[in-house]
Amino acid sequence: MILERLKEGVVIGDGGTLFELERRGYVSAGPFTPEAVVEHPDAVRQLQIDFARAGAAVIQAFAYYAHKEKLKDIGMEGALTDINRAAVEIARAVADEYGLMVAGNLCNTWVYDPGDASTRKETRAQFDDQIRYQIDHGIDFFIAETIEYLEEAKIALDAIRAAKKPAMITLGFKRNAVTLDGVRIEDAFKALENAGADIVGINCFRDPERMLPLAQTVRDSVSCHVATQPVGFRCTDDKPYFQIQERGGKIAFPTELDPFVLVRSEMADYAARARQMGINYIGSCCGTAPHHIRAMAEALGRTAPNSKFSPRVHLHKIIGDDQHTRERNAQILCEQRYGQAHCHFMEKKSKL
Repeated sequence: MILERLKEGVVIGDGGTLFELERRGYVSAGPFTPEAVVEHPDAVRQLQIDFARAGAAVIQAFAYYAHKEKLKDIGMEGALTDINRAAVEIARAVADEYGLMVAGNLCNTWVYDPGDASTRKETRAQFDDQIRYQIDHGIDFFIAETIEYLEEAKIALDAIRAAKKPAMITLGFKRNAVTLDGVRIEDAFKALENAGADIVGINCFRDPERMLPLAQTVRDSVSCHVATQPVGFRCTDDKPYFQIQERGGKIAFPTELDPFVLVRSEMADYAARARQMGINYIGSCCGTAPHHIRAMAEALGRTAPNSKFSPRVHLHKIIGDDQHTRERNAQILCEQRYGQAHCHFMEKKSKL
């Protein structure tokens, strides 16, 4: 289904489920594990409904870090099956209600070690476990994401192909456009395409401004579909990934990132630019919320269910149009419409 939809035009992904559920109080910053799918399924369901109503065409099962290596950190490795199954069942129910697709989820294992060939077996086993526990509950395709080693990504791809599902493989790049096993970005994605990936791309770490130039390189290097899923946190050229932004002289990750959140118009601009450069799957990652997805969808000319509630500023009683404005204080009107710096003359006049 995903490949047919991509032939028809751009597919919009959902937002940063992990970080948004942490904001809402259902994920612990640090382990960032998805036990909420069994402990608070209604919270997960509501967020995914919000993404659906905002215009997402794909709901990712909330199974990020639902593997043995991470679940053992919180004493829940015995819930591996239940968490993966519940993640897909919740996503499938929402997707069916809104006519959307469901993506199974795989991610970096924290087991793979390029210097230890024996870790390949355990890495593959973790991917196989998640696929086995997810696949029978309504998966349309799989996304393997936030992987920094090409060889680990190829292991994930092999596991998905063995399950006979379409594969979207996205790598993450922090400092340089090189994988952690030393492969240049263009060569890495050519290798994934040649190995049978249906969609390749970049996710996490970088904001749109610092991800799109890399995405252009990917687009120029492969003929298959290309995906982008940037974070919704503002980065800089000196600090190109969100985990090293600083606030008050201290690293803001993971709980002090609020001042870095991108506004919705920035995510809308990203979506429009991504489409212009030929990106096929336009999604987002950590830090993005339903209002970002709606802005992206509308920037691409889509009308989402919740477009009904898109801003209608003309109805505001202070900054609205002449027909609806009711504020009688001229200085307040000036300040809220044009900014305080443009209205000092009125303050001086009132003191005369």
